[in-house]
Amino acid sequence: MGGMQPGKDLEKVPNPRKGSVSSETNTVDVQVQRRLLRKLDRHVYPILFVIHMMSFLDRVNISNARIQGLTADLELEGNRFNIALFVPSNMIIRHVTPCWYLPGLMFSWGIINMSMGFVHTYGGLVVLRFFLGAAEAGVFPGIIYLTSMYYKRHEFQIRMSFLFCSTQVAGAFGGLLAYAIAHLDGSLGYRAWRWIFIIEGAATAVVAVIAVFLVVDWPEDCRFLTKAEKDLLKHRLASDGTDCARMDTLNKQACKRIFSDAKIWLASFIYMGVGVPGYSTTFFMPTILLEFGYKAEQAQARTIPVYVVSAAGMLITGFLSDRYKHRYSFIVAGCFIATIGFGILLNQGTLSRDAKFAAIFLVSLGGHIGNPMALAWLSNNVSGHWKRAFSSAFQVTLGNIAGIIAANIFLSDESPAYPTGYGTAFAMLWVAGLSATAMFGFMLVENRRRDAGKRDYRLSQPEEEIKNMGDDHPSFRFTL
Repeated sequence: MGGMQPGKDLEKVPNPRKGSVSSETNTVDVQVQRRLLRKLDRHVYPILFVIHMMSFLDRVNISNARIQGLTADLELEGNRFNIALFVPSNMIIRHVTPCWYLPGLMFSWGIINMSMGFVHTYGGLVVLRFFLGAAEAGVFPGIIYLTSMYYKRHEFQIRMSFLFCSTQVAGAFGGLLAYAIAHLDGSLGYRAWRWIFIIEGAATAVVAVIAVFLVVDWPEDCRFLTKAEKDLLKHRLASDGTDCARMDTLNKQACKRIFSDAKIWLASFIYMGVGVPGYSTTFFMPTILLEFGYKAEQAQARTIPVYVVSAAGMLITGFLSDRYKHRYSFIVAGCFIATIGFGILLNQGTLSRDAKFAAIFLVSLGGHIGNPMALAWLSNNVSGHWKRAFSSAFQVTLGNIAGIIAANIFLSDESPAYPTGYGTAFAMLWVAGLSATAMFGFMLVENRRRDAGKRDYRLSQPEEEIKNMGDDHPSFRFTL
């Protein structure tokens, strides 16, 4: 990555630090880079979009199964449904070839998900949910790290938002699919909720086999780029302010820099905080809509426009965020949007069903805007191989506590008002907002100190330390 010298094929690529480049050469260079970006987009993201979509679909389809008879058949009274959602995720990160690792995990969780269609006891469901979480553990951190190795910092947010749209497609498609599968109730002696797991799990396993041939490897090993294109990719990333900010050796000092980095901790709390409203609406939206007075099939169908609006919001804010090279304000804006929604739901007493349904749109939109933003913001502000590898894994691992919180705050005996559920989700939303404010302030001050030369003393350290300090290098500037 950063600091690697371009090869001979890059001799015609202009150095952005030099002013003696003709406008014609600049135009050619821009066109070449655009062609490279389009090629990257065609090869890197489509299959990862599908993998992430299937992962999310298989993780949350239990919410669709719940209102199709799962609760009654497996006697999930009290908080048993919540406990079945309480599964570990993103706890295992392994460093293997992406084109085998990601599809391998996908195939495993597809089979596990399909098996849930044949479970007959509450204990069996919990065990399978546990293994589902374990099989999905390394997928998302791996996707973040892999994709960050292909794009410059201010090209990453819109693509991360696009990737996160897969969760909205999964939610909408899951509701639509569950609506269709409901008509299979009784076929071959199986209830509708069983068919949800069987069909979606089998589809995941089939896609996993195809994905082996489509998932890209690391940039230096990928087969879809020519030698000249690989050199150009290295040149682009090196010119993105990371050429000096490397961390290629994992030693004691590097570990100290990683674990003491406030950005990693704050960004993880942002991701966790905005994740609670996101997971809450995903896990419990069909149930909440059912209690608004809709029939089961109507509740499934009405989840779709909520996801469509959230997806559009993520794409628009992702585009604007990259355009203006800014993240913080968009995260806080999402917090305010969701706050309005929570205000309505916490005071829903005499409100109409339509008003409460509108509040679900606001909560989902506000929460989901911040999810991809938090991930891209941290990725933008850490540099070096080991720093990026650790930060993405840690952020997703800590952030997935949101799933644990969200799964256990909507208590059946508080239906339909759910004060604990909505109140806790609202509080966690502003854990994210305050963490974002702290992270913004920290990096703003740090950028100013570096501009004033107050971090140049770090360059007096031994050369091997200077080459391995990552984003602590005085030349690195943070994205606000």
